[in-house]
Amino acid sequence: MRASRLLSVLLLLQNRGRLTAEQIAQELEVSVRTVYRDIEALSAAGVPVYAERGRAGGFRLVGGFRTRLTGLTETEAQALALSGLPDAAAELGLGTTLAAAQLKLSAALPPELRARAEAVSRRFYVDVPGWFRDVESPPHLAAVADAVWNDQILRIRYEKWGRREVERTIKPLGLVLKAGQWYLVARSRNATATYRVGRIHSVQVVGEFERADVAGDFDLAQFWATFSEQFERRLYPRTARVRMSKLGRALAPYFLGAVGQQAVEAADTEVDDEGWQEIELPAEAGRPALGELLRFGPEIEVLEPADLRAEVADAVHRMAATYE
Repeated sequence: MRASRLLSVLLLLQNRGRLTAEQIAQELEVSVRTVYRDIEALSAAGVPVYAERGRAGGFRLVGGFRTRLTGLTETEAQALALSGLPDAAAELGLGTTLAAAQLKLSAALPPELRARAEAVSRRFYVDVPGWFRDVESPPHLAAVADAVWNDQILRIRYEKWGRREVERTIKPLGLVLKAGQWYLVARSRNATATYRVGRIHSVQVVGEFERADVAGDFDLAQFWATFSEQFERRLYPRTARVRMSKLGRALAPYFLGAVGQQAVEAADTEVDDEGWQEIELPAEAGRPALGELLRFGPEIEVLEPADLRAEVADAVHRMAATYE
């Protein structure tokens, strides 16, 4: 474990600048005496660690010294961000680059850390898509990814809902992989919008832009979290009061996802003697709501609103007539 701790000390000084022995000891959960021994070992190995005396003193690396992890290239360093998603890296055209970066990183690790990393890879695997769904392979994903990396302005032909095609000039800011589908976040007409990459029919690079001027301190993760929340609110604009059997409540997370699970968990009504419970269930607008409710079969009864109850009853009667 000594080699692992020495590397941790080096990376702490590299990433945080000046640190006291007490601060390093607290981070690594070792004694101050151990820290001093580790600093001496680093110095003996040729790492330029400088000790500053006084109240504001501590240890720091001299002259901006940094480790180089066996010469990782820029694209290899970028690919490492997708090291837990090999399929996604391949879709972005970084499959072989990721493999090369992982080999270099493995070679740079001490033997004990290399063994630990290999053990982790054998024990954990990330599978992004849901069941019975594959990661889509949009034909223009690689070109879009290049534009994201290189701050290129794109003119795209895009298929909106209803199969209507439009042309947009956009400034790509980031890509998001959500449930096996790729989404592009970009600036268009002075607004930030999202585009499903699989619906982009053509891509043309028409220029470049300065990201700082267009996006400022744009945070992709924060934008996507806000967008997702707003999208769910738009997707479920109304609420249906329903009765659900025990089986129906168990099926809710599978049929309706997180929305169904949250509705069941939030229900504060009593369960009757037959195991049924009233629940406030978020519902989509129009016919999609009807389809979602019919999936439950006899394990659900719609109570309100009256128009939705009538639609479900009519659909059930017509289904029964078909099978008669």
